[in-house]
Amino acid sequence: MPRFLAPLLLALLGLILFGQGAYIHAKALLAQVLLERAFAETIATGHPTKPWSWADTWPVARIEVKRLNASAVVLAGSSGQALAFGPGHVELTPDAGERGVAVYSAHRDTHFRFLKDVVIGDEIDVTRSDGKTFRYRADASSVVRFDASGIDPLSSRYELVLSTCWPFDALTSGPERYLLHATMIEAAPHG
Repeated sequence: MPRFLAPLLLALLGLILFGQGAYIHAKALLAQVLLERAFAETIATGHPTKPWSWADTWPVARIEVKRLNASAVVLAGSSGQALAFGPGHVELTPDAGERGVAVYSAHRDTHFRFLKDVVIGDEIDVTRSDGKTFRYRADASSVVRFDASGIDPLSSRYELVLSTCWPFDALTSGPERYLLHATMIEAAPHG
């Protein structure tokens, strides 16, 4: 009996770990469905709409890279709780379309997984909760320490930075962040 116990315990542990990983991805997918609904209602009514009644945040933007068919609704704030459900708009940075550097952050294995496939020259559309869309062109990327990004949110230009953990295929979080930099090229037509 004891020789069967070790493989059984290992199989059970593997199943638990697999279940936790699947739960994180399922939660991220379901959250985006609820965030899409809340974002559409926010645009329609002009009032911030929480995605679920107990939420302590609300949708503020949608980021799209049409070449990759990638889209994610962004939440107000970048706390760990907010990032569990979607990308977050980093506090004290301007909104997309405003002068300065708008910074959005998300997890590399869920909402910003597509960043590994963005290439320099790709267009990134950011639609704000007021329905206005702004188009940016990816023009640089870098890997930096989490506490040394070099981002100046008060830049005189109209810029965007999408930030996630690095490297993309790591199993645990580390001190490095991948930054995708883009410069606004136009206010895009809505739709």
